[in-house]
Amino acid sequence: MSAPYETAQPERSAVDAMPGTVMLDFGANWCGYCRAAEPLIDEAVSGNGAVRHLKVEDGPGRPLGRSFRIKLWPTVVVLKDGQEVARVVRPVSSDEVRVALAQAGAA
Repeated sequence: MSAPYETAQPERSAVDAMPGTVMLDFGANWCGYCRAAEPLIDEAVSGNGAVRHLKVEDGPGRPLGRSFRIKLWPTVVVLKDGQEVARVVRPVSSDEVRVALAQAGAA
């Protein structure tokens, strides 16, 4: 089992300033869809040291998720030098996440 979604969140300006490839994984620890997708997301990013994977707890009053207009969980947002390059909503295979990472040049 991987790490839980973190309740502490970085500010959007800090996320936008992160260099390289960043994968924001928005969800909630109690969410069934998130739990089902967790091994797929982990498999896609495992062994890829070039990707910074941040698991961010989302929900009402969570400004980071609102700033990315997250509607469904889990949603994976891939950033390259602070710019969104790909998004996967409720992945059903690790390949979906790998393709998103490849769009950032991190495959």
